[in-house]
Amino acid sequence: MKQIILASASPRRKKLLQQIKLSFDVRPSSVSESYNPSLSPAKIVQQLAMRKAKDIALQSRDALVIGADTIVVFRNQILEKPVDSSDAEQMLQQLSGQTHQVFTGVALCKVNTSHNITESTTFVESTDVIFGDLNPRDIEAYVAGGSPMDKAGGYGIQDDFGAIFVRRIEGDYYNVVGFPLHSFYNMMKSFAPEIIRPQKIDKKANE
Repeated sequence: MKQIILASASPRRKKLLQQIKLSFDVRPSSVSESYNPSLSPAKIVQQLAMRKAKDIALQSRDALVIGADTIVVFRNQILEKPVDSSDAEQMLQQLSGQTHQVFTGVALCKVNTSHNITESTTFVESTDVIFGDLNPRDIEAYVAGGSPMDKAGGYGIQDDFGAIFVRRIEGDYYNVVGFPLHSFYNMMKSFAPEIIRPQKIDKKANE
């Protein structure tokens, strides 16, 4: 089996891939995450994901490299990670009572023993997230805890208060966390079927 490499430092992506029993190494890419703002969100995340995957693929051999990038979009504006607490509060105030989109692009690269990429593909997943009306005190408490600072859009759906801000979603929950497991699993069944195999359930362990 080829070595599998996740080209991301995100602890959330690592945890999600471990959830489906995938065995992999983590080698974060350090490439620039700059992008052309005239491109669509779907194009941006796919380009950034592929840039990260190629960066690590060209340093690897006989491997499958996974790159990913997630952005939050509100009224056609991309919301980056907050620069400070004030920025985080402003972002959450913007999202209060509104609907925004979360886009995640995923790139897959196969690399041979000569460090050459032999095959690659990308896909994108989009989820609508609907916030309830947020109480300013809840926003302040959440930001004071530090959770928003490493997350695009200033929140994490898997967080304490981040979870209760979300009234509902339309689409893949795991995409909002940072990695669309359903689409990834189905893409891998055709792109690298030798790697994705259903896990056997230990009946005794569940009794």
